[in-house]
Amino acid sequence: VLLYGPPGTGKTLLAKAVAGEAGVPFYSISGSDFVEMFVGVGASRVRDLFRQAKEKSPSIIFIDEIDAVGKSRGGTRNDEREATLNQLLTEMDGFEDNSGVIVIAATNRIEMIDEALLRSGRFDRRIFLSMPDFNDRVAILNTYLKDKNCEVVAEDIAKMSVGFSGAALSTLVNEAAINALRNNESVLKIRDFEAVLNKVLLGKKKVLSYSESEK
Repeated sequence: VLLYGPPGTGKTLLAKAVAGEAGVPFYSISGSDFVEMFVGVGASRVRDLFRQAKEKSPSIIFIDEIDAVGKSRGGTRNDEREATLNQLLTEMDGFEDNSGVIVIAATNRIEMIDEALLRSGRFDRRIFLSMPDFNDRVAILNTYLKDKNCEVVAEDIAKMSVGFSGAALSTLVNEAAINALRNNESVLKIRDFEAVLNKVLLGKKKVLSYSESEK
């Protein structure tokens, strides 16, 4: 299964949820963990990873940011990455029948992934995770607000936060809580969310003010 979509939409969280629900051994690794300076290290790591997963099968391997290792071959040559990718391709669909091992990978740059990884038999299922819509945002916000003292309903915040990813909503709630603490308040109010809304989306604002003498 290849999970793809914009950053912050919860691809890694979804893989964690799958691991929790499936109740089988779960091996998590980032694509960049494979890519080393020394030729052959990445390929041997791939072999070790699949060997461990097969021993404990049924099991799940999760490769986060697979574009680090699965970039299209050709162009600027990187023998180490190519060797690692070739090993990964072989493990996923070689002569050996590694039944019982499911590979889940995540990327937000599917256009850079090598064609050989995307063909049927390797990543048969591609699941696109889009930005959350209104109902999704309400559900995500309810999760983040459940342990906070908040007088605003999630629906109102969801209306304000169009275009926010799940990760941005998490930051929004945290920033609003910090804002309330700064104002010595113990309850989150709508003004706390309004105060930090643009900061989360656009970054911290810079106020240019000149003193009388500078003017």
